[in-house]
Amino acid sequence: MQQIVAFDIGDKRIGVAFSDPFASYAVPSDTYFRTGDFHADVRAVTAIARERGVSLIVCGLPLHADGSESVQTGKARRFASALAELAGVPVVLEDERYTTLQARGDLIGTGTSVRRDKKKKHVDSLAAAYILESYLSKTHKEETMSLKEENNDYDDGESIIELVDEDGNTMRLEHLMTFEYKGEWYIACTQPAEPEEEETEEDEGDEVVIYRCADGADGDELEVIEDDALLDEVFAEFCNLYEDFEDSDEAMRLDTDGSDEDPDGSDEAPDGE
Repeated sequence: MQQIVAFDIGDKRIGVAFSDPFASYAVPSDTYFRTGDFHADVRAVTAIARERGVSLIVCGLPLHADGSESVQTGKARRFASALAELAGVPVVLEDERYTTLQARGDLIGTGTSVRRDKKKKHVDSLAAAYILESYLSKTHKEETMSLKEENNDYDDGESIIELVDEDGNTMRLEHLMTFEYKGEWYIACTQPAEPEEEETEEDEGDEVVIYRCADGADGDELEVIEDDALLDEVFAEFCNLYEDFEDSDEAMRLDTDGSDEDPDGSDEAPDGE
């Protein structure tokens, strides 16, 4: 697991956004108000990154519409350089053109009621989230292309991960989503079909396997959810999130037993709303 932080660096404010532990998506966090002391601001922003133990920092790079650099570009580069030297983790620059405008448009489009004195704070953190989303999207695309070359027998667009159990056996699963529920993180996967396998009309959909993310003694571990009631809740949350970017009919056709064992006796998916 790795967490990434993004900063939208401005003269007066710095928007902050974090990724989930698996660096799958971005979440707006807060806004740091600058003091006017450059080095104090660098130290404060470094503390924000260290508090969450991030492994990478993404800083927005302001450019003109045609891609040329401006005075603000130089300021962002200087801040990012100082941040990299103090934070001790890699710092990358990501094109931030239009992110602030997009953030403002989203606040208006969603009808979010925000007082004038707090609106800029929301815009800055949302802009930082867009910067991080842009970086993650580009990174995931590169990883998918690399994965496609290594696993060209599988369908395009699949994100294949390998899990190793206590006996050293390796399982190949397709990663669907990493999500948070009641303060804990979960990962949902399906078993990808082999190239020679073909779906039939009787197939009802892929079986979803959901694990709880936990820190193990030798690194990060995924735990089987043994509490059936909790599994039902987590699976219902997964379905709700899955419906946001897939057909609801497909989401509710998925079934899970919470482990990689025989699916007999698995709980049925809860009825959709």
